[in-house]
Amino acid sequence: MADVFSINEQFNNINYTKSKLPTGEYELCRFTSCDFTKSDLSNCVFYDCEFIDCQLAGVKLMKTAFRDVRFRNCNAEGLHFEHCNDFLFAVSFDTCVLSRSSFYKQKIKNTTFKKSILHEVDFMGADLTGSDFDESDLRRAAFENTILEKADFRTAYNYSLDPELNRIGKAKFSLSGIAGLLAKYDIDIE
Repeated sequence: MADVFSINEQFNNINYTKSKLPTGEYELCRFTSCDFTKSDLSNCVFYDCEFIDCQLAGVKLMKTAFRDVRFRNCNAEGLHFEHCNDFLFAVSFDTCVLSRSSFYKQKIKNTTFKKSILHEVDFMGADLTGSDFDESDLRRAAFENTILEKADFRTAYNYSLDPELNRIGKAKFSLSGIAGLLAKYDIDIE
């Protein structure tokens, strides 16, 4: 049972590295310029919430529920989303840093990653059907046994994925990004 229930509240400029966010349910809440670095959000439920300009690097997410949660201009490096509660899991990212985070085997259909840095992110075994990587940097992101059907990579860059090891039917790629699909062949494309 949740300890607290907050609805339609604003949380501004709070340092949760010193005092933990109480375990509970947060609905229609907005967290702005809060520092959660290496804090523990395990067992919290966030429904239709926003995190704006927040520091979330290294946050613990055991059984955390993100249900229609939007992250904007956040540093969310090193997060293990695969430990989150799968039920109704839905997130979107706009201008975020997610480097070294993991979505291993996570079902994240129709997820938006807009203008985000996704260096070394683990997408192995994930279902990213219909997801959009608009202007995102995917340097060394790992894709293997990943469902990328109908995903949009047209404005993404620095990605490398093997079409033989991933499901990419109806995915969209730009001509300039085609090298990311052929990297394993070690050929020069001019």
